[in-house]
Amino acid sequence: MNGQNDFVDLQINGCFGVDFNADDLSDRDLLRACEKLRNEGTTGALATVITADMSTMVRRVRRLRELRAGHELLQDVIWGLHIEGPFISPRPGFVGAHPAEFVRPADPDIMQRILDVGEGLIRIVTLAPEQDLDLRVTKMLTAQGVTVSAGHCDPSLEQLKAAIDAGISMFTHLGNGCPRQLERHDNIIQRVLSLSNRLWCCLIADGMHLPYFVLGNFLKSIGCERAIVVSDAIAGAGMGSGTFSLGGAQVEVSAQGGTQLPNEPGYFAGSTTTLANAARNLIEQMGLSQRDVHLLTSHNPRQLLGMKVRIRG
Repeated sequence: MNGQNDFVDLQINGCFGVDFNADDLSDRDLLRACEKLRNEGTTGALATVITADMSTMVRRVRRLRELRAGHELLQDVIWGLHIEGPFISPRPGFVGAHPAEFVRPADPDIMQRILDVGEGLIRIVTLAPEQDLDLRVTKMLTAQGVTVSAGHCDPSLEQLKAAIDAGISMFTHLGNGCPRQLERHDNIIQRVLSLSNRLWCCLIADGMHLPYFVLGNFLKSIGCERAIVVSDAIAGAGMGSGTFSLGGAQVEVSAQGGTQLPNEPGYFAGSTTTLANAARNLIEQMGLSQRDVHLLTSHNPRQLLGMKVRIRG
């Protein structure tokens, strides 16, 4: 990237052997992961806390907040938190690698408890609009300046429109977090694409979550001005094959970099890419320009976070 690396990753569960959802997460491990991210060119990232029982999610948010407060490097690299769940769809396929037993309807009191523990660090919450009765949590989060993203969900077109009207402005890893087989016309992917002028659409660019030709089709439909590339990385990112933790679950990583829970064949459990690798993929595998890669990995995520930026090139 010619010395211009300043990636911003809005969804990262871990990397370089470190699980950000680990109950025994240490400052030493988090510092090591963040130092490697920075050396690769990631200027800022949102550490992602995934679905678990409520006490565990609260404990993990608190732990990340406390660790970050103690080190300047962590404050520099971890710009905030992304809460993915537990208010997502429990349906097979849509729930993805999230533990279905802890998925629940959106609850304003529970959401406020998580926000309070985060003490202003929570920047994005991913939820399923159809799980949010009267869109109360969406409206509450929007009123408090938190970006609400639809994901792991299957709202109807009308439900999705209503959710956007209520404040949803992003969609989490489009083309993933859904079953392998969908209704051929009226499905969540087509609904989101039809409304992509009103949403920031996030995409995983590792060549496995979305084959490159599919990623190319998405970018043609959405436009690079409204798309964002995220890593959705887990602890196995940058580590090769093996078994790695994701919030207490064991994820098998293949030699090709694929991720899978042992009891969930056919579905990915996060990625093993980093945003630096994704940026290289966009150039080398897809032939995107430096300008478009900068939009997808730096400019647009900053815009979503409300930062003033200008387009390079």
